Amino acid sequence: MNKMAIAAVILAVGAGGYFLSQQGASVVKNDPMLDFIPADTVMFSGQLAPFPLKDYLYSIAGNYQTNGLDDILQLDASSSEQERFFISLYKQYMNVLPTPDVLLATYGLPDSVKSYFYTLGALPVMKIQLSNPSAFWAELDRAEQDSGLAHTTGSVGETQYRAYSLTDANEQEQINLVFAEKQGWLTVTLNTSFNQVELLEMALGEKPVEKPLSDTTMLQDIAKSHGFMQDSISFVNHVELVKGLTTTDGNMLAKQISKMAETQGEDPFAELKMPTCQTEFAAIAANWPRTVMGLNSYSISREESDIDAAVVVESNNQVILSALAKMRGFIPAFDNSDHDNILSMALGMDVNKLAPALTEVWKDLQTPSYQCEALAQMQGELDELNPAMLGMMTGMANGVKGMSVTLADYKLTEVNGEPSFEKLDALVTVSAENPIMLIDMVKPFFPPLANIDLKDNGDPVDITPLLMLPPEFGVSAKMAVKGNHLVVYTGDRGTELADGLFKQTLLGNGFFDFAVDYQKMFMPLVDVIEMSGEPMPEELEALKDYNMRLKMSVDFTDKGIVIASKVNSKASVK
Repeated sequence: MNKMAIAAVILAVGAGGYFLSQQGASVVKNDPMLDFIPADTVMFSGQLAPFPLKDYLYSIAGNYQTNGLDDILQLDASSSEQERFFISLYKQYMNVLPTPDVLLATYGLPDSVKSYFYTLGALPVMKIQLSNPSAFWAELDRAEQDSGLAHTTGSVGETQYRAYSLTDANEQEQINLVFAEKQGWLTVTLNTSFNQVELLEMALGEKPVEKPLSDTTMLQDIAKSHGFMQDSISFVNHVELVKGLTTTDGNMLAKQISKMAETQGEDPFAELKMPTCQTEFAAIAANWPRTVMGLNSYSISREESDIDAAVVVESNNQVILSALAKMRGFIPAFDNSDHDNILSMALGMDVNKLAPALTEVWKDLQTPSYQCEALAQMQGELDELNPAMLGMMTGMANGVKGMSVTLADYKLTEVNGEPSFEKLDALVTVSAENPIMLIDMVKPFFPPLANIDLKDNGDPVDITPLLMLPPEFGVSAKMAVKGNHLVVYTGDRGTELADGLFKQTLLGNGFFDFAVDYQKMFMPLVDVIEMSGEPMPEELEALKDYNMRLKMSVDFTDKGIVIASKVNSKASVK
């Protein structure tokens, strides 16, 4: 298979990922599309209620990079027709992306859209609504003329389709990218010389699957378990993935692999099909059954969009989840604020419990003793990673519960032709049971701290000389102990945040938090360059209108490992 076949897989997965991000308040129980999606699909992403695509595109207008595409997507005489075709499609997409009306008209998309991405065994299938199919076919025609790649046509039942070859004509196995439209639904999938015809029939909706997703309550169960909005659910099914790799006919994926092995005379997963491997991999998958994705809430208008989403790696292994939960430490309250600061990052970790918790995880991963060779080899490698040694390394950080870095505000200026801070509000914290003892332990390893006499009453000590920054930078920093928190800070806002820590106790309230306001981050750089009269760097020119805020976190619950994100975007005013 050549590199264009790989590109096709990336395209299909990327398309699924894009529509996963467009997630938007109950599952449509009688959704006819679910009749054509198998319950044993390994991957699924469904926008089951219309998503306001046009308004969303307006709200993120300008909040993406389009510069440098020509440099990245260069073509030469050796470029294949397939490469030229996909690059033509992608460049056109990026050209029309800033103008939502043009984008929707170009691809024949409605203002509000439903979409699905799933797999038939290993075969990726994407479906999306079209309001004007002729416009979509015209766009493919344009890319064909631009690239020289011609399509072939075919039919399955009542459905006509276009096929674009992704492999060279002399290759034994052929792979085609297929486009078809039926009753206002566009289907994008792959067709190969080694899959059976009925697979394409199912992908194009001409043949129903034996056990459809509509016969289950899987989507409703995921939404209820994790509190997701029910009209937008996605998942990766680890149980079905393992079943496909370790059995010969356990699901559609397994049957496809068996058929391919029979054709090629070799099964790359033969070792995993041993009874011991089947049993042991199935037990692991049962403990970690799915990765699920969904929305907690969202609000979309042309002026602004807010999307609150989460990814949960589900787990039934309460031993590991309990151990991970013990590691959780302290996250400052201002790190959880809604983008009052430019940038904040916090790691909440109870250092005293780190080694014991990882030891519990380590022991659980070694129980039972696996007989399957692949798993036994993994356990053998774990023997060399005994986390008990970590206890010795973390001894000096005894009592630490977390640390954070916050950039609240800054403004740049020029002094004698050199950049300087006109304003800098920042804060670094280390939260611990006994901050004074902590810094006393560090002093022998960093002699300049020997002259720092900190009191536990909150009085600050000037540590500007320790930073060894040029005086023209204009930075003045202080160190203090505020309750259970050792802080280094600068500026009025930094002082305010530091003083506020007095009231914050060392609760185990999180593991990792990150937040950034891109516009606040880039604008001071833009201002100082404009003031200097120097030409604006191309990269910064593209980012100066980037009006977007991101907040993400990683945490552990009794449901699994949770990666949460909140994205706020406002349409750029130009």
